[in-house]
Amino acid sequence: MAVAAFKGLFNSKFHGNKMMERKSSGRRRVFVQTETGSVLGIELDRSDNAHTVKRKLQIALNVPIEERSLIFGDVVLKNDLSTVRNDFPLLLTKNFMHRSSSTPCLSPTGKDVQQRDQSGPIEILVCSDHFSRIRKLVREIVEAMKFGIDPIPICGGLGGAYYFRDCQGENWAIVKPTDEEPYAPNNPKGFIGKALGQPGLKRSVRVGETGFREVAAYLLDYDHFANVPSTALVKVTHSIFNVNGEVNGTKQQERKEFSKIASLQQFIPHDFDASDYGTSSFPVAAVHKIGILDIRILNTDRHAGNLLVRKIDGGGGLDQVELVPIDHGLCLPENLEDPYFEWIHWPQVSIPFSEDELEYISHLDPFRDSELLRMELPMIREACLRVLVVCTIFLKEAAISGLCLAEIGEMMSREFRGQQEEPSELEFICIEARRLLEERNMLSDNVRAVENEFQFEIDCEEESDITYNLEKKLAPQACWPLGGNIRNPLSKVEENVEECTEEDGNIIPPRSDEYAFTAQEKAPTVPRLSMSMKNVSIGDKSWKHENVMQKNGYLSGTSSGNRSVNEQFAGSTRFVKLADMSEEEWVQYLENFQHLVCLAFSNRKSASVGQRQRQRLGTSCQF
Repeated sequence: MAVAAFKGLFNSKFHGNKMMERKSSGRRRVFVQTETGSVLGIELDRSDNAHTVKRKLQIALNVPIEERSLIFGDVVLKNDLSTVRNDFPLLLTKNFMHRSSSTPCLSPTGKDVQQRDQSGPIEILVCSDHFSRIRKLVREIVEAMKFGIDPIPICGGLGGAYYFRDCQGENWAIVKPTDEEPYAPNNPKGFIGKALGQPGLKRSVRVGETGFREVAAYLLDYDHFANVPSTALVKVTHSIFNVNGEVNGTKQQERKEFSKIASLQQFIPHDFDASDYGTSSFPVAAVHKIGILDIRILNTDRHAGNLLVRKIDGGGGLDQVELVPIDHGLCLPENLEDPYFEWIHWPQVSIPFSEDELEYISHLDPFRDSELLRMELPMIREACLRVLVVCTIFLKEAAISGLCLAEIGEMMSREFRGQQEEPSELEFICIEARRLLEERNMLSDNVRAVENEFQFEIDCEEESDITYNLEKKLAPQACWPLGGNIRNPLSKVEENVEECTEEDGNIIPPRSDEYAFTAQEKAPTVPRLSMSMKNVSIGDKSWKHENVMQKNGYLSGTSSGNRSVNEQFAGSTRFVKLADMSEEEWVQYLENFQHLVCLAFSNRKSASVGQRQRQRLGTSCQF
């Protein structure tokens, strides 16, 4: 895509946000959640600001508001609340979000009795056509609750989850409160210790933010392509929910109703999960569709346990199966992470994409996807959307180049050499795209500095015309190089270019932010890039981190259904960060990235052709 296309998309995003602000300026209701999980529905009017909302919360829930901010996604709310949409959740959190992850947080006690708001027992936090199925589910569940059919806690998993049932007592939906996630303050299974908004099981996925990722995966599954169950973000009130009492986790004696922000997903009856069934019998198309989704959203937790298997009677005595992907709370991380794809060594993913699959991929638009998520889930962080854009572009270019799903997954997965974790091929491309961006910025800074110097020299020359004769004689010495060699100041830039392109090993080019400055140098091919970084950067540790982790003894492609907590969610090294670029830099970065991706796939294809030719020649020589 051209830079102009990117700029047009970003301009449309800006105008779209302005329209959203105008639309949301009237009277509306929001749900405010404290960092310990308490939720209150508040009616906003035009005179409300962040302070009045916090004051209402303090009166209703008896929570402290000093040194706390009201957060809406990436935005810290102050006087203007026009960006806040109706029925959307806000978070009241401490101002210092970068405290130690080991800092304990207090959970709500019996004193945090919630003020009843005017909302129903289950409120969908988005009112759009994407959630028509969910609205029908909610009506069934609410009707069942009126007849005393209560939800049932789910024993498995690391976080709090509940089966909500219909009037016949059948499981109808799974509800996962955000404050009962692993490490969240009200986790019912002992995994507590962090406040909402702090780094969670994955450092790039914050505590309390897996719920809207579940919804994002559903929204991005256009036309039910990968079979993700209907999912929505809700505010739900019930006494079944867990609220830890004292710091030691003792429960309150009397059950009270508590409101929670949660994800609600349609329950899918099934026969097995993928760890209990032979993967070779899975349909190729179903595996491909799930793999395409996982690539787009950079799923870091696609293990066998979250692939449900349903038997379908295919006639003739042969059983056919349907795959249903669930549990997408660890997708769309804020930085590029090492993904976990259970399917990466399944035989189905080595089969080329079908024509229908290629057509589906060709119609994917990561910028349209980003706009959809901004509209439906405005609390989503911009960094997550940038990961979506990078991964979708990578998928599209890979499909055009004829790569199969196995090859794409391998290029996105990291390797271990000895005890060290190394960037994936995708991350190497991203690192090089960032290096080229830094070079461009550095060159621009040098040009501006030289222009300023040149302007200063002109000013000095003009000023010398109106001074004493002695000052006229001194002016050239002050403003021009000594020795009478008057040169164009812009030649300094040319000198830098020549020095940086020389192959003399004694010349060290300037460096900025650990990226080498090689002005006007053509983008290297990715194999050269990878080799140069693996051979050179390891020595200067430009991308190494002290907390590099092993993969705890399990190999990609092996079943992860029985992995321990530490094995499943080991700390991951961050090689690539996307959130710290301005929008102008982001546009340029994407142009660099797409150019390098095309080079990578072109070189890969050439290498593959060369290998096949050598194999044919070797075979012919045997006769």
